[in-house]
Amino acid sequence: MDKRIFIVIGLLTMSFNSLYQYSWNAFEPLLKTGLNVTLVQVELAFTLFAIFSTVFQGIGGFFADRRGPRIVGIISGILSATGFLGTALIHNLYAFYISWSIGSIGEGILYGISTNLAVKWFIKRRGLSTGIVSLGFGLGASVANIFIYRAVDFESVMLIIGITEVILIPAMMFFVEYPGKNLTGTKASRNLRQKRFWILYLSFITASLPLMVISSSFGYIGKQLPAVEFTILLSVFPLLSGTSRPLLGLVSDYIGRPMMVLIIDVFLILGSLMLIFNVFAAAIVLIGFFGGSMISLYFSLVGDLFGTRFSTSNNGIFYTGKAVSGVIGSSLFAIMFKINHYYSYIFVLLFSILGIIFLYTASHDIIIKNKKS
Repeated sequence: MDKRIFIVIGLLTMSFNSLYQYSWNAFEPLLKTGLNVTLVQVELAFTLFAIFSTVFQGIGGFFADRRGPRIVGIISGILSATGFLGTALIHNLYAFYISWSIGSIGEGILYGISTNLAVKWFIKRRGLSTGIVSLGFGLGASVANIFIYRAVDFESVMLIIGITEVILIPAMMFFVEYPGKNLTGTKASRNLRQKRFWILYLSFITASLPLMVISSSFGYIGKQLPAVEFTILLSVFPLLSGTSRPLLGLVSDYIGRPMMVLIIDVFLILGSLMLIFNVFAAAIVLIGFFGGSMISLYFSLVGDLFGTRFSTSNNGIFYTGKAVSGVIGSSLFAIMFKINHYYSYIFVLLFSILGIIFLYTASHDIIIKNKKS
């Protein structure tokens, strides 16, 4: 099969995955009203998503690297659809937590498989190909949100998404495969003993925080914007996040992944500063555009540094940093925001600064080498 087909499959799969994160702010008010609960109770589901999707990506990646992505992908597609189908059919807060967590497990594993189809098959254009696949993680939600905002209840829209996904994703996963040769790299167990891996991991956690804050707490921050501007940004935010991935990925193929991530971190610091000075629209645009490409570029960077033979499990372990960042950027930030808006924004700025410090510490030798070449 033409390996370019795998990019299309990855792109479509990621479009469904994006609904768990970038349609969350559209689902949230419908869930609050439909389940007759508080916003804080609903918000807990986003934290559960961040935990389960990231933890199980590494577990699914372990089996996908060794047994191939097909069976793992089919099962994960069914699990991901269960998150929507279960939520649509069961009207209980705790049942919602369970079904959403099951769906998050499938979403996390599918994320790893989809991204690593690009990482493993396209060595010379790893940044661009990974970016194209990751484009779906913003594009899918930007289209779906138009219809979700018009929905009067969460049941009908989630039922449609769940039925579509349970049919389409397993059918596409039936055709996927990883290259059987020309793959090199070390196992995750060996990488975990390398200091560079852990410093890069800390960089990922801290640099991802601004995006996680906007993704989970757009409703809080957006209340300070005019209604029309808020509605526009809510739809544009995932689109910005998606379109930046192939664009910045392509640039990274030429200037090197560490340098590109370093540039992104600078813009995330600028976006965090704008939150402090109440320039919310510009902050959301900057964090959405530059933060959106963060994960795909880190995945490509891990492939560059540690090889592609075990990249699904390597990236799966690395991706657990999103769970840490998700908990801090959703629940902890929400608590801090209610106490004091200003200090919560300073908190975001400090994390974005730490992101660039850890990144440079982990990869300064590569940045200097790329500059000389």
